[in-house]
Amino acid sequence: MSVPIRAIVITVSDRCASGAAQDVSGPVLAGLLTEFGAEIYEKLVVTDDLENLVEILEIHSNRADLVITTGGTGFSPRDNTPEATRRVIEREAPGLAEAMRYKTLEKTPFAMLSRGVCGIRGKCLIINLPGSPKGVAECFEVIKPVLRHAIETLSGENTHNE
Repeated sequence: MSVPIRAIVITVSDRCASGAAQDVSGPVLAGLLTEFGAEIYEKLVVTDDLENLVEILEIHSNRADLVITTGGTGFSPRDNTPEATRRVIEREAPGLAEAMRYKTLEKTPFAMLSRGVCGIRGKCLIINLPGSPKGVAECFEVIKPVLRHAIETLSGENTHNE
């Protein structure tokens, strides 16, 4: 029996946080996680403010097995998600981010502009996804085959031979 995955979805967007735009990517991500069998513990919409994002990632990575962000990974001056993630994680998981960029590059050249970071804090996996619903869906498809194994390994519940 597999370990239940407690996930937190964080949409990082000044416009969505202020109410100037509707969060579309967060619900897409939550739906994909639910279909995957994860329990959505919380959904947040936050600003791109670096210090606030660091604090939110610190707090929520202590409460979940998986924190996935959407947004804030591009070249805009306010895109701070990778920097906040790097400040919070203890170990990087570069293969996840590299695989997402590599596979989605087959669909759009803009994939190479994604600065998303993935890493581990305690027993929590933190993954940065792009801010578009299409980018969220495409990137999630890339990591989905290894996600449960990664979470089980972090939790100490993995019984597979490595």
